[in-house]
Amino acid sequence: MTPKANGYVFTLLAIVIFAMQDGISKHLAALYPPVFVAMIRYWAFAGFAAVLAARAPGGFAATMVTKKPLIQLLRGVLLPVQIVLVITSFTIVGLAQSQAILAATPLFVALLSMPLLGERVGWRRWSAISVGLLGVLLILRPEDGSFNVNFLLPLAAAVMFAFYVITTRLASRGDSAVTSFFYTGVVGAFAITLVGPFFWATLSGTDWVWMVLLCITGTSSHYFLIRAYDMLDAAAVQPLTYLQLVFASVMGVTIFGETLTTNMVFGSVLVVAAGIFTIWREHVVSRRKSGLPPQ
Repeated sequence: MTPKANGYVFTLLAIVIFAMQDGISKHLAALYPPVFVAMIRYWAFAGFAAVLAARAPGGFAATMVTKKPLIQLLRGVLLPVQIVLVITSFTIVGLAQSQAILAATPLFVALLSMPLLGERVGWRRWSAISVGLLGVLLILRPEDGSFNVNFLLPLAAAVMFAFYVITTRLASRGDSAVTSFFYTGVVGAFAITLVGPFFWATLSGTDWVWMVLLCITGTSSHYFLIRAYDMLDAAAVQPLTYLQLVFASVMGVTIFGETLTTNMVFGSVLVVAAGIFTIWREHVVSRRKSGLPPQ
């Protein structure tokens, strides 16, 4: 296969494994504290980041050098907190509903990029953001007209991940992707280990198997995603990640007995459509600024 075809294979593998990871996280978080589950998962992730750093040109010595230490520390703390919120949301709100709201992350990134990155958002992206936020409101408003305060969990997680993306872009102005990945794993593992032991629990029976599978899926999904970005442009990879919402919905309904409401389905369609357009438009604007023709 061509490198581009391999890139799409790696992308689909990453998405499928991410969906499996979400399902395992929901299962374990229903039995154990989400902070504990996230901590064990993060230890495996940190180990994976350390291995990549050791294999990078210059090894640890070169990888650890950062021109954005405060930004890297902030990124390292943001992600484990966001992961705990997501896992908690899977348990309380549901897998499908949570992923539907989390799908709005690119819209929040576009909004935050204006004050934090100084980027200009034109009328096309403003229109897409407005449509996407309308979709979020549909998802948050059940058909009986009530509002579930628990929906604030995935909403907060989406906003927090948007901040993480913004800080990652800021870090990329001075540091390499390998350096940022290293600090994400190591700082995040240190941060969550300051809290996680207070929620320590003893895994029983086959739950050890599920925890090992969670660690394996957590590392392999990131590996395949990294390989995908090596072979494809971000504008080609990111729209495909919305398939995770489809897989999460199927898993939520068939395995966990969740229900898809009409508002959720239509709201998700609006969010995904707006998100894909926003990602594509950012790609077009970026290439234009670089003097490259749009693809």
